Amino acid sequence: MSQSPTYDDVRGAATRIEPYAHRTPVLRSRLIDEQLGAEVVFKCENFQRVGAFKFRGAFNALSRFTPEQRRAGVVTYSSGNHAQAVALAAQLLGIPATIVMPHDAPAAKVAATKGYGGQVVAYDRYTEDREEIGGALAAERGLTLIPPYDHPHVIAGQGTVAKELFEEVGDLDALFVPLGGGGLLSGSTLSARALSPDCRLYGVEPEAGAKAAQSVRQGSVVHIDTPKTIADGAQPQHLGAFTFDVIRREVTDFHTATDRELVEAMRAFATFMKIVVEPTGCLGFAAVRDLAAQLRGQRVGVIISGGNIDLGRYASLLAA
Repeated sequence: MSQSPTYDDVRGAATRIEPYAHRTPVLRSRLIDEQLGAEVVFKCENFQRVGAFKFRGAFNALSRFTPEQRRAGVVTYSSGNHAQAVALAAQLLGIPATIVMPHDAPAAKVAATKGYGGQVVAYDRYTEDREEIGGALAAERGLTLIPPYDHPHVIAGQGTVAKELFEEVGDLDALFVPLGGGGLLSGSTLSARALSPDCRLYGVEPEAGAKAAQSVRQGSVVHIDTPKTIADGAQPQHLGAFTFDVIRREVTDFHTATDRELVEAMRAFATFMKIVVEPTGCLGFAAVRDLAAQLRGQRVGVIISGGNIDLGRYASLLAA
């Protein structure tokens, strides 16, 4: 498949993953609604298999392999959540998996990836190119490369998050989505335009790495240095060709969050909703908190992308 995905692809992905993926809960907090003066609904992908939305896209992509591709195996690169997702999807489908991960990836994510049967190849995210490493392994070993976001089948799978949200809560005035490489945001726009066409779409990036807004302004994909942020799932250096194509056409605007704002959002989730959310998963909520005055009286959706964080790291961030 070499063309941009559509909502029909999202619907197909939903059918394909339904026996394997969790239909995650949509939660609300009366106190958060009162604080923000808005009705805020949270789609909680921290309760998804592997603890993040990534399982959806990974399983959808791997489930479409030919018998030859399944026998040869899959390779991917990821800081953690997509790594775990591909490893688990591969285990369920009987496919050998090789995962390229940065040497400083969260220990819990590395351990989980290995636990699902993935063979981990480590690299330095600040001096080496993970895409080159993944491509070389694919060529040398005859593996199929499934990147973490820039793939139509991955995007379609991620679109099932927003599909479920809109099916459960109906129309929204705005939807805030964490933005790394753009797979979740791209898929979310496909579902939003089909199910809540007037909904405004916002991608939220770490302040240290606002590549999407730059790319849209420039009209082409902008490459940045690896951003230094606690949001390790939002550190890709650029959008993909597929994700940029969807995002530049459909996304209303972009917002950024500082590491401090992400910690404050983590603390709010723990205090008011009793849930553990990783820094990347807090991007959307951090933006909503910052834009509260503009969102007053509206129905607002927030996608929580994941909850994978080492407990020691989690405790130290909240204690700071």
